[in-house]
This record gives sequence, structure tokens and C-alpha cells, in this order.
Amino acid sequence: MHLKFLKALAICLVMSFSTIAAASDDAVSRLSEYLRIETVNPPGNETEGAQFFAKIFKEAGIDYEIAESAPGRGNIWARLPAADPSTAKPGIILLHHIDVVSASAGHWDLPPFSGAVKNGYLYGRGALDTKGLGIIQLQAFLALASSDQPLNRDVLFLATADEESGGAFGAGWLIKERPELFNGMGFLINEGGGGQELGDGKRMVSVEVTQKVPLWLRLTASGQPGHGSMPLPETAVTRLVRVAERIVSTDFPVRIIDPVATMLRETAQYRSSPEEREAMGDIAAAVKQPGFIESLQARDPGTHALLRNTCSMTRLSASDKINVVPPEAFLELDCRLLPDQSPEEFINSLKQIIDDPTIRFETQLSFMPAISPSDTELFAAIDAVTQQYYPGTPVVPGVLGGFTDSHFFREIGIVSYGYSPTFVPITEIRGIHGNNERISVDALRAAVIMMRDLLELFTTTQA
Repeated sequence: MHLKFLKALAICLVMSFSTIAAASDDAVSRLSEYLRIETVNPPGNETEGAQFFAKIFKEAGIDYEIAESAPGRGNIWARLPAADPSTAKPGIILLHHIDVVSASAGHWDLPPFSGAVKNGYLYGRGALDTKGLGIIQLQAFLALASSDQPLNRDVLFLATADEESGGAFGAGWLIKERPELFNGMGFLINEGGGGQELGDGKRMVSVEVTQKVPLWLRLTASGQPGHGSMPLPETAVTRLVRVAERIVSTDFPVRIIDPVATMLRETAQYRSSPEEREAMGDIAAAVKQPGFIESLQARDPGTHALLRNTCSMTRLSASDKINVVPPEAFLELDCRLLPDQSPEEFINSLKQIIDDPTIRFETQLSFMPAISPSDTELFAAIDAVTQQYYPGTPVVPGVLGGFTDSHFFREIGIVSYGYSPTFVPITEIRGIHGNNERISVDALRAAVIMMRDLLELFTTTQA
């Protein structure tokens, strides 16, 4: 299959070079304009971002639709249909989210909503997460539309609201309220993976196939209220403190799932020391060594978090006055579960650890676990395009410690990959949700070309 894709890709490159060049030229100006639209969530204001795309689709003669899940919370989509619906292959969705997180302008070198270019970089909140990906997908989508080539499957461009707050007003809402949009769709490309510049000329591509499952919990303790001057034998606060101590002192069992073992093995060569390369090459053996897990958590908490379920205590609240013993106290946990872990089973195990039946559990957020396979024609196409431009670059399945909207689509059976063809240095990735988020202009242009080639290969090649 890999050889077939490489041959088809060579044809695609010859057929579409001038169209691709034009698409990459427009990408910088369009991303700059998109970054100037403030879509900080909350409140989101994604409708303004949707209207930005609507104007472009209207000028290109492409039908589109905008749907608001709430006032100002806009989602937009446009579709390129297969030439023959009766023989169409499962369609592909190009997904990104319009909303962004907040930015503290005083800590940026350039205003975070300026979309300004300086020293070859385009600055702005969302440049990497994920307005940059959205423009890359848009330009590839428009180039495919203008090529007039018969498509073997539908291509759906989709820009959604609310990802930064869980997706209830965006992808989650669309799947519930507009399920017909996704009939016949089999694949999705979203955020969560992509190219990484590792230094010394080394690079790799990680294609996210699964992610840890968020389980956000509120635990509430109740007790007799009173005056702070007259201590009671037990209160809501003292009960909650015991609960907190039991959670903090618990190390959840180490368990290595296949996607994590594969990712660590395939990327072991890029570790900085021989000891790390050996450990990541056989993580199952490494975790059995005394002290290894503790050391890994201290020096590389991101990798450590992929080896077990985790819970971070993020909020504690009780009385609003120092001299009042409150009737209730609560703590909130940000738990992240391995993608094959049942949330219900995990909650039951947590209740056993706490060992206090009076504690009330409330689930704030929970998703279903899901893993996308990597032995698909889309994964093979990503690898083929990567090899065409960056020969010898490994393309490996990745596991994300955070979460994206991809989980909504995995839950309905759509193979979903986190992938952007942008190669980003490790130092630039820190800009995501941080200061000075930016993307290289050259990397943006190159990514448009690669995404266009990937789409053309995947949607016009006849099996």
C-alpha cells in the first residue's frame, strides 16, 4: 500500500504544483486576519470566526452552513462531495476549533491578537492551537475544490466552537443535533499530533491515535457547622482533609498500553542519553527497575503520565469566613485515565481508596475511552507524503496526555488522527497556551503544500 501511495503522490505533485503554490501564498494573509478575530473562550465569539470562513467559501462558490449552539457560539462546515455517491469511500473530516484560550498581552513580544509577522514568524493566540491548522486545512480544501478532480469520497471542512472548554457547544453539540453531517464519514484529521523539529537535523512525525480520558470529579463532605472558637470532634473540613491525604498518598498502578509502548519505542532514538534510549526502547522492563518511575516523574512528568491513571487535586473550598465552620467542603480532581480504562470502574476504585461512604461524588466531565487503529489507508497516506518531502522521517502513532475533540468522533466509530504537517521546534510548542505563540511563515507555507498533497492523494487515488 505504501508503494501505491508514493506512485500516486508523484502524479499529484506534477498535476497540482501551481495551484498549491497559490494556496500557500494566501495562507499567511488569511491566518493573520483569522488571528485578529478575538475568540477567547469564554465567551468564545466563534460566530465571528465562522463568518470569516463564510466569506471565503462564498467567494469560492462553495456551499456552506453556519449553526449556532448558543448566541455567538458558531460552527461552520462546507462539503466537497464524492463524484459517485454509490461507490464513494468513507469520507474525511478536516476539523479544527475556532476558540482560543486567553493571553496576557504584557508577557508577549507582540500583541497576541495582532496577527503580526516578525523575523519570519506569525504571532498570535491560536497560531498553533488551532487557527494555524484551520488555515492549512482551508487552503488545501480550496485547492482541491478548484482542481475539479473527481473525488472518491466526501471531504468535510469543519470549524467548531468551544473545544477549549470541552466541546459541548461545538463538536459535541453537532454530533447530537446534526448527526446527519457525519453519515458516511470514516476518517478525521484534527489537532494533537504532527511534525517535530528535534535539533541536529532530526525530525519525526507523531500521529495521535488516542488520548488519556479526562474524568473531572467533585468530592463533597458534609458535617455539623459551628463557630470557629468551639472546635467540633469532626467537621466537613476535617473529613475532607482525610480524603485528600488518602488520594495524594496513592500511586495508581503502572500499566503500559500498546499505543504508548509503540510510541516510546519508536521515538527512543531521540532521547538525550543512552540510558533513556534503552529505557524507552523497552519501557515494560524499565518500569520494573527500582526507583525508575519516581525518577521519570521528576524529570519527565509528561511521559510518566502516560504509564498510569493520574489525579491532580486542583480545587479546595470550604468556609467563606475564617471563624465559621462550614456545613460542606469540597475538593475537585482532574483525573486522566488511560484510554482503555472504564471511568465507572475507576470511580469505584477511588471510593475504595477513600473509604468514606459519606463523601458525595459528582462527575463534572467524563468521556468514553477509544483508540483509533494505525493500520489504515489514511495513516499510510500521511507516511507517504512525509517520505516524499522528508525521506527517512519516522511517522509513529502517538498518545496525547491531554484531550481534544477527536474523542467525540472516535465514540461514533470515525477513525480520528491528530495530525498537522507543520514541523515545529520543541521550543515553539511551549507557546501553546503560553506566551508568544507563533508559527514560522516558511513552515506554514510548507504545511499547506503537504496537506494539499495528502488530500489529493487520499481523495482522488482510485484503488
